[in-house]
Amino acid sequence: MPTSAPRLGDLERSVMEQLWDSAGRRPDGASVRDVLEALPGERGLAYTTVMTVLDRLSKKGLVTRERDGRAWRYTPAGTRETLTAETMRASLDDVTDRRAALLHFLDGATSEELDDLRAALSEVEQRRG
Repeated sequence: MPTSAPRLGDLERSVMEQLWDSAGRRPDGASVRDVLEALPGERGLAYTTVMTVLDRLSKKGLVTRERDGRAWRYTPAGTRETLTAETMRASLDDVTDRRAALLHFLDGATSEELDDLRAALSEVEQRRG
């Protein structure tokens, strides 16, 4: 995965979601046609549009691709969770007052989210010794 998290457009996000969802069923990757057929039908997308999106995602380092005859097969380069963490890190890097941004974020958190955060912090502290 790239060191700075790229921002994804709506179509890029949909394509990534489809690749993540199909990773278990298609460990060797998905073709452009596979992705196109799995995307919501109301979009009316062209094959070339999906091909361009997958090419862009490959250039951003979010998917890997491997030749399969004349076509490419695409697989996610990382998990949803990895991309989310990188996006959060990049967002925090964009602000001058990290603590204030974190406080604003946490003010809107549910008690379950705060419990998850406490558990995650405890796990990180245990790993670091």
